[in-house]
Amino acid sequence: MSLLRFLGIAKAAEAPTSGATRSVREIAAKLERLPVETARHLAGFAYVLARVANADLDIAAAEADEIRRTVRMLAGLSADEADLVVEIARSQARLLGGTENYVVTREFRRNSTPIQRAQLLECLYAVTAADGTISSAESREIANVAEELGFTRAEANALRTRYREKLAEFQR
Repeated sequence: MSLLRFLGIAKAAEAPTSGATRSVREIAAKLERLPVETARHLAGFAYVLARVANADLDIAAAEADEIRRTVRMLAGLSADEADLVVEIARSQARLLGGTENYVVTREFRRNSTPIQRAQLLECLYAVTAADGTISSAESREIANVAEELGFTRAEANALRTRYREKLAEFQR
């Protein structure tokens, strides 16, 4: 399933056929317990986290663990559900990254509060710092996301300074 269709941004394709794999049916069943708006918020949040973590073309194990921890804390998910959300977000970010990044982030902005957007920006730094270094590519991607979320450069830089020791350009 496309993340855009799940978020309600793109038109739904044909209904799944009875030939859907067991894995797909199990994934869908696990997500169905969440209210639709909560699931969409969580999906967008996780996607943007994976987008930034994958900016350097590698989502390190520590970064994936931090994404899992974050989505569990935010949504009260079980460990299995958090694993599922992270794997879906990672796959979508790898496969569709360039084409859906802006659209998903814009949709997240439209459907979130300023506090939720600030929380996401903070989590972006926490996730990318989880492996000890925020690469230049990750830092640039966070700046792009901050702009897409409506933060001023000064607001984004104020948060960035709290992670200065993790920024690759200052570790050399």
